[in-house]
Amino acid sequence: MALFNFRREAATTPAPAAIEAFLKGYSIEVMPRTAEKVESFRDILPAGTRVYIAHIDGTPIEDMVATAKRLNAEGYPVMPHFPARIIKDKSTLLDWVARYQGEANVKQGLILAGNPAAQVGDYGTSMQLLESGAFDGFDRLHVAGHPEGNKDIDPDGSDRMVMEAARWKSAFAERTDAKMAMATQFCFEAQPVIDWVNRLKAEGVTLPVHIGVAGPAKLQTLIKFAIACGVGPSLRVLQKRAMDVTKLLLPYEPTEFIAELAAHKAAHSDFGIEAVHFFPLGGIKTNATWATENGGASGVPASQA
Repeated sequence: MALFNFRREAATTPAPAAIEAFLKGYSIEVMPRTAEKVESFRDILPAGTRVYIAHIDGTPIEDMVATAKRLNAEGYPVMPHFPARIIKDKSTLLDWVARYQGEANVKQGLILAGNPAAQVGDYGTSMQLLESGAFDGFDRLHVAGHPEGNKDIDPDGSDRMVMEAARWKSAFAERTDAKMAMATQFCFEAQPVIDWVNRLKAEGVTLPVHIGVAGPAKLQTLIKFAIACGVGPSLRVLQKRAMDVTKLLLPYEPTEFIAELAAHKAAHSDFGIEAVHFFPLGGIKTNATWATENGGASGVPASQA
């Protein structure tokens, strides 16, 4: 019982204004199998939270659409992933779009290349999907961003191709009616993110950034995901923590990372981060609870508003 009392008190503690403002309108990611574990999203997520649905290779489209339909019925805008490398052809792509629109009223999509080493069909890049015309009726399109580069795209360790793609996507935003933004890979260190966002602006990339944040999780879990996802220099934050015996067994929380970015945003109103996007690597309920306890008005679940 003490645990529940503690959480209730924590949830009512006023959040710092900068963090509350920074977390306003945050988004979060689920998969069909993780969504099944949530009895009611309205009990854990604020009203209007954008929910991405990750499409892992091998997941049946029927499961993806069913998850989207359920979230839409609970009042949440849904943004399914469209990974180019797992889509066989344009007929498949149009079928997916038609199912999402017809059965789940989907009007948003995250357009990305995807993780498979080799493409299975006609598409290999997010740019090809954007140019296909399949998303012409969508209200919002997000694309992937890589604050620490991506060695699958730039094997030489530079970010030349990543930045060239970012410029292309920024230009595409000027010729589509959909609102666009760049949702990034998760990071663990604020200053490299700040430098990267400022560099985007200097390179002429005008897409708003939705910064990827790893939700609370065991340290070992985060290190595993970080290595698998190609997280770069900021991985040292976790490695340093792992060397501290006093912190090794404690779960990681993104409090410090978010506080630093929030403070920078508060001091620089034109800073390019528009929103936070959570990767709930330690579980969606755990992540949502952290947001409720740390986000003030920005974290209040819909059922409690």
